[in-house]
Amino acid sequence: MHLTHRDIGKLMRLFGYVIEARLGLTYLWNMNRFVPLAAVALLAPLPAQAHPHVFIDAGLEVIFNEAGQLTHIKVTWAYDDFYSLLLSEDMKLDADGDGALTPEEEAELQGFDSNWAEGYNGDLVARLDGQTLKMSGPIQSEARMIMGRIVSTHLREVTGTPVVAGETLSVKVFDETYYTAYDLTLPVTIVGADGCAKERFDPDIDAEMSRMQAFLQTLDTDADLEEMEIPMMGEAFATDLQISCPAS
Repeated sequence: MHLTHRDIGKLMRLFGYVIEARLGLTYLWNMNRFVPLAAVALLAPLPAQAHPHVFIDAGLEVIFNEAGQLTHIKVTWAYDDFYSLLLSEDMKLDADGDGALTPEEEAELQGFDSNWAEGYNGDLVARLDGQTLKMSGPIQSEARMIMGRIVSTHLREVTGTPVVAGETLSVKVFDETYYTAYDLTLPVTIVGADGCAKERFDPDIDAEMSRMQAFLQTLDTDADLEEMEIPMMGEAFATDLQISCPAS
């Protein structure tokens, strides 16, 4: 049986690791993202990185200039229905519940997820032959609602505009704490580099789930989890998008 990120969420609920909070729709910036305050209080004793709470379908646009240099990566996040509902209710949007926003409501939504905490990597990691590339914070961010789901886009400028020709570019979208689970299900495109090829390597969700369950079983239920070194596991569940361009 193949497990998806959403399957993991369901299993974690069965195991008792996830507590859903439908009340207390006051948000705070936690894990660099808005989460329900009530949920944070309820989940405080649990290892936050043991299960995802927010599910996002992601898309990427990898942008090159005419010289074959990597200049930008455009990211699309489509929030899951439940989280979109929580955000809408908290921001008092879509009062009529038709799954669409008025121009005034859409204006209110702009920038809701682009005010990042210092040091936050935007849940995006790009590596060129193993070396992590530096990127700007979000620019040209936009947000809208599509059939009840909140969808946002933003652009990241790549520092140094490296040349990819003859090397391998790896791009991953993930939250290292696994608080948010990303699925690379939206379009992935390469712009400005027709000779480049892309290949995706999806994680073995079944194997990673087994490893996570095995690790959780080793935890002392009487121990103070806040003092334990819980390993970050988000990257293990990330799709690896690899882009290769012919050497010039």
